[in-house]
Amino acid sequence: MPNPNIRLSLPSKGRLQDDSIELLAECGLPIQKLNPRQYQAKMPALPELTVLFQRPSDIVISVRQGSVDFGITGIDVLEENRGDNGDIIVLHDALGFGSCSLMLAVPEAWSDVTNIESLKSYAATLDQPLRVATKFPVLTERFLKQQNIPHTLIAAEGTLETAPTIGYADIISDLVSSGQTLQDNRLRALRDGVVQASQAALIANRKSLETNPSALETARRLLEYIEAHMRAKENLLVIANMRGESPEAIASKLFNETSVGGLQGPTISPIITRESNQGWHSVTVVVRRDNLPRAIGELRQVGGSGIIVSPVTYIFEEEPPRYTAMLAALKG
Repeated sequence: MPNPNIRLSLPSKGRLQDDSIELLAECGLPIQKLNPRQYQAKMPALPELTVLFQRPSDIVISVRQGSVDFGITGIDVLEENRGDNGDIIVLHDALGFGSCSLMLAVPEAWSDVTNIESLKSYAATLDQPLRVATKFPVLTERFLKQQNIPHTLIAAEGTLETAPTIGYADIISDLVSSGQTLQDNRLRALRDGVVQASQAALIANRKSLETNPSALETARRLLEYIEAHMRAKENLLVIANMRGESPEAIASKLFNETSVGGLQGPTISPIITRESNQGWHSVTVVVRRDNLPRAIGELRQVGGSGIIVSPVTYIFEEEPPRYTAMLAALKG
């Protein structure tokens, strides 16, 4: 019988942990930590799920080996540690936080080196292969080979930014978000030197999904709530009062506008007023957050008034698209 005790690993510290917990709470999946010092917690909405806390790279290894069923970690450490045997399947690759890029950065003094081509030219003038310090040897090696740049990787555990200044490396391959740390250390990222773009992702062990129905159901529920919430964050619920002979007549006016058609169409219902034959209706539509000013203008143009705007918590599909994609990947 499959083990009903499913495990989800989250980052054990830092901003990635905070943002993971915050996202899950916003999705209606809050984490209940019994003891702040313990690396284990529960998720009341999914009582069969045990939440563990690990380093991001350890999350990838645990999911790959199958000791953990699910994990949230960065795409950078995922691609560095996932291996090539297909044991990890990515359920959601854009959770909306933890954005950064693994990039090649050169000393500011190399004023003529601004992109990969000029780096190649400069490397050809050296009397030894280009020395590259990094904590991501797999990704960096793959990228430099693809670019046909002769190189030697320098393993580094501490602060990479000082490597060119100290002299044990020529350039670095490191994670960059704002770029301020590079600037402070007189380094500059190459314009086209992105080795790996990254943000937080939800991953799973393929074998667990294939053999454990409990894990498959947990995957469906995680994806359903995450996708429904993330889709809802992009939209707002707009309610307006409008005069019209019938719901169909009002809908016809709305369909002539581009921002107020709703998901499948507007919801229109009569308003019971103190005076009869007023022809008032309540119109409810879902609009994209970035289209709100335009939608308000269009509603007013066709006679809308008393407009109310509310946030949306979830927008559920018939089946989460990423869950459908996961099933297809498992069959493939």
